[in-house]
Amino acid sequence: MSGTYPSDPIFSAVNFRSVHYNLSSQSISGRTQVRNIGGQRFEFSANYSRMKRSDFAPILAFVMAQKGMAETFQIVLPEISAKSGTASGSVVTTATAAIGDTSVAVGSLSGTLKAGDMVKFSSHSKVYMITADLTGPGTLSFEPALRASVSSGAGVTYDSVPFTVRLTNDVQEYGLASASLVDYEIDFIEAI
Repeated sequence: MSGTYPSDPIFSAVNFRSVHYNLSSQSISGRTQVRNIGGQRFEFSANYSRMKRSDFAPILAFVMAQKGMAETFQIVLPEISAKSGTASGSVVTTATAAIGDTSVAVGSLSGTLKAGDMVKFSSHSKVYMITADLTGPGTLSFEPALRASVSSGAGVTYDSVPFTVRLTNDVQEYGLASASLVDYEIDFIEAI
């Protein structure tokens, strides 16, 4: 892993996607069968407002250091990585959870974790989305299913959640407009 993506300047827009992997077939009668083959990842594209080349230089330098898709890094997304509830405290798991589970008992939670917010368990590179509000200690429900087990006492990051990502391709380009202003869009894929 090669660091954390620059947080300044901030994105003007983020397009966020959840990608699931399914196989489907449809018969002539119209009946559709879908089988989930497992796996899910988040992908997102980010746009910047037009900026001076001097403001863009640190971003370009970081992107160049990634060697296209070769390196992984962390990024904290505005709004998406932030909690929307009133949660506080050092939240930890109070039970174990196995690969494939979609819930785990947590403790040391004051306030509320809200459905739609992101969480990350210590020692996991995968980010999960909360699927039901939780106030105080209890069972935290999330999707997708765990990709790795979670031990009792594992920390739960619920604010400024860092995504471990890579660039989606090996080609990065930017546009230089009049007055040396830069137009830039960048695409990320969760590295699992």
